[in-house]
Amino acid sequence: MEKLIITVGITGSRITRQQTPYIPILPEEIARSGIEAWRAGASALHIHVRDPETGLGTQNLSIFKEVADRIRDETDAILCLTTSGIPGRNLPVSERLQPLSLQPEMVSFDAGSINMGENVFLNPKEFLDALAKETLARGIKPELEVFEVGMAYTCLKYLERGLLKPPLHFQFVLGTPNGMPATAKSLLHLTEIIPGDSTWSVIGVGQGQFPMAMIAMTMGGHVRVGLEDNIFYSRGVLAKTNAELVERIVRIAREFGREIATPAEARNLLCL
Repeated sequence: MEKLIITVGITGSRITRQQTPYIPILPEEIARSGIEAWRAGASALHIHVRDPETGLGTQNLSIFKEVADRIRDETDAILCLTTSGIPGRNLPVSERLQPLSLQPEMVSFDAGSINMGENVFLNPKEFLDALAKETLARGIKPELEVFEVGMAYTCLKYLERGLLKPPLHFQFVLGTPNGMPATAKSLLHLTEIIPGDSTWSVIGVGQGQFPMAMIAMTMGGHVRVGLEDNIFYSRGVLAKTNAELVERIVRIAREFGREIATPAEARNLLCL
């Protein structure tokens, strides 16, 4: 099997300090958590940033730049900056695309709209068209985030239109309230309908994080962990850092016989 790429969702935009005191909020906290995760074995860092005053997600370019600069100064990690905006808010396309100006190697491409609990996560065609064209123009690889099977087919249509460049990289997001469940059957179906030269990774939300990581590892896929997706280390026990979630995957992968990809090796596997 290929070496295992570990991605970390550092903070997301929704989880509050009331839910867990360990969620990184300030720019220096987000950067430090990413650096710790890289030292633990992560090769890619999926980055949201927070408004220091409200603690909630923001697309503020200066905050993205501060976090990216801090991480770039100390690591060779692959940076994947989010374009997802703020849950429940329909931000202008231009605001969502701002992080691309920092020239990360990857950005998120959430391939459709979906109900997310009380909010709708909006990703209309206008936004996806603009994002696809901008990533092509800048040579940035989209991380194709797929919450349900229709989003996978949307990505294939963009590939047919020449707005996505092969080989594609999919990030399957399983276990959200109204998306596909975090099960082996869901993952198997998604992997069977994507192009054969694609790479893929899986996010298991909440209690699905660890089981989906194990299944992906044995199937030859890649893994994302992190406090954005799951705040617990085990039942009733909060994870204190992103690094400890990475360290567990590293231990298990090595016992299983899959070596961990360095950032340089991950770049090669992802054709960055």
